[in-house]
Amino acid sequence: MDQADSRRAFMPSTVRIGGMSKSELLRVVREHNVQLNRAAEALFEDRRFTTLSREDSIEIEALSVAELGFGEGATYGQITARALESGLIECPLELGPHLRLQFLSQPDGADGMPLTHGRAPPGSITVASPPLDDTGETAKGFYLGRVDGVLWLRGYWSRAGHVWSPEDVLVFSRVQAAPAAERRARKGRVR
Repeated sequence: MDQADSRRAFMPSTVRIGGMSKSELLRVVREHNVQLNRAAEALFEDRRFTTLSREDSIEIEALSVAELGFGEGATYGQITARALESGLIECPLELGPHLRLQFLSQPDGADGMPLTHGRAPPGSITVASPPLDDTGETAKGFYLGRVDGVLWLRGYWSRAGHVWSPEDVLVFSRVQAAPAAERRARKGRVR
């Protein structure tokens, strides 16, 4: 089993999101002794980060950059475009904290490995989600990690031209067909 496979071995294929406020979600994250870095705290503090009031389930798939066909790495824009061709889209930002809570068995990833700067840490899983803005002052999203037995939900910054490594793993949402009643309601033809 390669490193990317070991990161996904116990990851759920469906993540439940919504049903609680952002402050409630943060409280539950802390109750599970999940550590947050300053970027994750800043994302939670940002008014543009919202949560669903009703519960929903999202099917997810985790793929490495190489599995998306980029053996030499790729930019985030290239990665998300290729994912879309495969029927995958970016996740809502709130999926990161919910996935962390539902994936408590993530294996340790960076034990004994040197710290990284400017790239995803070994063993981490990044949740692909649209950034809150395009400025360099706002964290772009969340990634999950486990280091020395400690669970982390970390925020990250990334510039537009950053090249993600082939072994980096990102989580995407599967495109799901809306139920028939929901499609009719959108078209204004509810029966």
